[in-house]
Amino acid sequence: MEKPDLHLLDSPLLKRTTIRVRDMDKAVAFYERVIGMKKYYDNEVLLDRHFLPGEKPGDKIHLVIMQGSDPVIGMVGLLKWLEPQQTPPPVSYDFEFGQPVFVVQTPDAQALYAKAKESGCKITSALTETEYPAANGGTVKVRSVGLFDPDGHFFECNQRLAC
Repeated sequence: MEKPDLHLLDSPLLKRTTIRVRDMDKAVAFYERVIGMKKYYDNEVLLDRHFLPGEKPGDKIHLVIMQGSDPVIGMVGLLKWLEPQQTPPPVSYDFEFGQPVFVVQTPDAQALYAKAKESGCKITSALTETEYPAANGGTVKVRSVGLFDPDGHFFECNQRLAC
């Protein structure tokens, strides 16, 4: 399948979502071991302008960008504030306003489930199979796992199955 020329798109393209993390090593381990992504970018950045809410020039962050199978879209940025140090709130394993749901397509939901259990992830929905209406009027059948990353972000991990 041919990739579109991204400079010629006539509608927005969501390339990356960036989330704040409490512990960069734990976050990277989750994305590498459980989700199966790899590091695309890893750097400490000195902020020199007011762009992020709560940021002041001179603040220092650690930014790691994780990449999935597509080289352009679906990346996840992991951002940890280094200076000034901040005390994060406790992890809330809940789905509240303002929190995203990450939907991950996996080739093997059973293997992902095993890795999540091995890694000590909070799993909200064990391995299940379900069918639901597709956008085109057909039916979609998936094997799914629902879990949280170490910072309380919810993941719906699906493997599409033949109907």
